[in-house]
Amino acid sequence: MVCTVNSNNKVSTIRKALKVLGKKNFVFIMHNGSFPSLDNENTGFGTINSTAGRNFIDYAAGLFDAIQMGPAGKTKSSDSSPYTGTIFSNNPLFIDLKQLTTDKWFKILSENTFNDIVTNNPNKNKNKTSYSYITKRQAEALSEAYKNFIKLNNANLMKEFEQYKKDNSVWLDKDSLYEALSIEHGTDFWPKWKSETDKNLFNPKSDKEKIEYAKRIEEVSKQYKNEIDEYKFIQFVLYKQNLETKKYADSKGIKMIADRQVAFSDRDTWAYQSLFLEGWCLGCPPDYFSKDGQAWGFPVIDPDKMFNADGSLGDAGILMKNLYKKMFRENPGGVRIDHIVGLIDPWVYKAGKKPMPEQGAGRLYSSPEHPELKKYAIAKLEDLDNTLTSDNEKRVKSLTHEQIKLYGRLIEKIVIAAAKEEGLTKDSIVCEDLGTLTNPVAAVMKEYELLGMRLTQFTVPTEPEDPYRCKNITEKCWAMIGTHDNQPVNVWAKNMVHTHEGYLHVKNLVEDLFKEEPNKDALIVKMTNDEEFLKETKLVELFACKAENIQIFFTDYFNMTETYNVPGTSGDKNWSLRLPNNFETMQTIDLPTILKKAIIARGSQFANDNKQIIEELDEIQ
Repeated sequence: MVCTVNSNNKVSTIRKALKVLGKKNFVFIMHNGSFPSLDNENTGFGTINSTAGRNFIDYAAGLFDAIQMGPAGKTKSSDSSPYTGTIFSNNPLFIDLKQLTTDKWFKILSENTFNDIVTNNPNKNKNKTSYSYITKRQAEALSEAYKNFIKLNNANLMKEFEQYKKDNSVWLDKDSLYEALSIEHGTDFWPKWKSETDKNLFNPKSDKEKIEYAKRIEEVSKQYKNEIDEYKFIQFVLYKQNLETKKYADSKGIKMIADRQVAFSDRDTWAYQSLFLEGWCLGCPPDYFSKDGQAWGFPVIDPDKMFNADGSLGDAGILMKNLYKKMFRENPGGVRIDHIVGLIDPWVYKAGKKPMPEQGAGRLYSSPEHPELKKYAIAKLEDLDNTLTSDNEKRVKSLTHEQIKLYGRLIEKIVIAAAKEEGLTKDSIVCEDLGTLTNPVAAVMKEYELLGMRLTQFTVPTEPEDPYRCKNITEKCWAMIGTHDNQPVNVWAKNMVHTHEGYLHVKNLVEDLFKEEPNKDALIVKMTNDEEFLKETKLVELFACKAENIQIFFTDYFNMTETYNVPGTSGDKNWSLRLPNNFETMQTIDLPTILKKAIIARGSQFANDNKQIIEELDEIQ
């Protein structure tokens, strides 16, 4: 099926079918860099701010309620992962350079520069980003634009820029100073800077250091005045483009959902290091996939800096709340929180060690027996199941309501509070809670009625009560087939046919979706051998389940065969896949057929009650 979602009749019918199935939100997932380009505007990186980005908004309008983006922070030149970006500064690669060549921006970027970038893009004829290439060329182009902006000296634009700098000085001054020091030291990785003073400008240990560091900040600010101002200008341009895109999306009924990663970038770690727990890093405990655990190396916010003794927000708490307020304000569709466990019950390990209990690792708030972490423990010794090891996710066996509130205070006083202050509800918070949850995290999710995720591709077919299985998925959650880390559904189906594991999945799908079929064995035989039938049924499962909120990753919707990111690997293949420029002519999933079968899967009575919508779906296939 070639998608023609801009057909009003078709979209209206699909939306009615989604409503019949109890779906409140149908969300498309695609990271910003994956957006397509016009053929003559492909610089090597996608952005929703481009003409092609707006074309996609038009394409999605009516069918989807929102587009969930990836993290928006500035990434490192040496690492394209959006999940290590900055918390406040946005990614300059998301600036649409083409706009800067137009009258709208007083042509502060020459068409020659823009065309040269497009012409020399090594992936101009591929649906892949050219990360290393565009990182360098985008910086050159934006530097040219800044110089011409200064020469232009347009009174209105300059006034607007000055106001932007003033309004965002709390974070912008630090981030731009880091840019200056990166130039000074020849690297944007601050641990390699030779000057201990420069490493600790915002982490003084004495009054003497405060005075010394203040003088150094003033010195660098004067020496690199133009470079600092250029950094701020780039953020200003991006702010304006983002704002225009948001307004355009709003006019089309499309909301944006942001993505907050658990990590802090090098720039943020340097700027706010006084707020982090010295000598500790965030990671994951040993498990089936990693016997030594996962050593992420991300800093851990100091609990004593998060909240004051009286329960009010400390400096770190204020920082985090300002971050979430900014995200909710800029993204009225809400915020996806990556690794919600890291906010509620983080696994921490000693810097330089492995994230293993025998090397001192443990849950920050759930280790009352730990010689160093016990001071932060919310769980008490009597709350633990002593027959389980310290890395067991079910180790905390009992909690009082007061303890649950303590585990959830960051969620309540920062995340939920920030959403409410920006006019949103807690249902605008999408919690990535995939995998086994610790009991404190599960208790907090339940206490605050947070919406977690149900990933159907993660179903363990041998466990009848698996929470990702169709029959067990409840209304209050976000359901999807796969995330950015999963194989597209058609690849999953291809790998499952003719296998015992595939048979187990098929058996469950038939039990859950074909309850009234008289010859289930024939269905099982067909599905275990027919990858197209298996793929279609897996999609039917997604819409037939009770979840009120559905998300679908762009590779699944457009029948693509490449995986966006493969966890545990690195290199140019990851984070580089883009939606092809000719996406409007691509074959997509057959939504009318899938929704029709999802309605039928609910049972003959439900299907009879909705006979009219089934007939309408038949008509638009």
